[in-house]
Amino acid sequence: MAGTVEQKLAEQGIKLHEAPTPVANYVPFVRTGNLLFVSGQVCFDPAGKLIAKGKLGAGVSIEDGAAAARGCAVNLLAQVKAALGDLDKVVRVVRLGGFINSAPDFLDGPKVLNGASDLMVAAFGDKGRHARTTVGVASLPADAAVEVEGVFEVA
Repeated sequence: MAGTVEQKLAEQGIKLHEAPTPVANYVPFVRTGNLLFVSGQVCFDPAGKLIAKGKLGAGVSIEDGAAAARGCAVNLLAQVKAALGDLDKVVRVVRLGGFINSAPDFLDGPKVLNGASDLMVAAFGDKGRHARTTVGVASLPADAAVEVEGVFEVA
């Protein structure tokens, strides 16, 4: 039976898939004490297809970027579930770090990353409110539009 957080996700039409495997020499998450650090997740959908490809401000809209950030957040939560077995063990979403594949003059990265932040708040309520950094970058793996990493306090 799914926990409370997964039920909230299901109400939004989200069913967690198997956590993506790393594409290079790193691990998907590290737990130290009561903190879980989750490696950056690009915007692959469950079938392994990019939700948005290319640069924000040069072909990718803010709306498509936000959908990609939401997809990154789903992948983050899949990693958290793989680490803990149950999303209800998350005490707090501490921090998200977002990387936006951006044209040099694109200034709306925070609007894009709201796609991930909004999902965390929808899933965890006030426990999902977090500190955040959004950085525009010249490129991302596979020409993904967005990548998001996270830190979670866990029980």
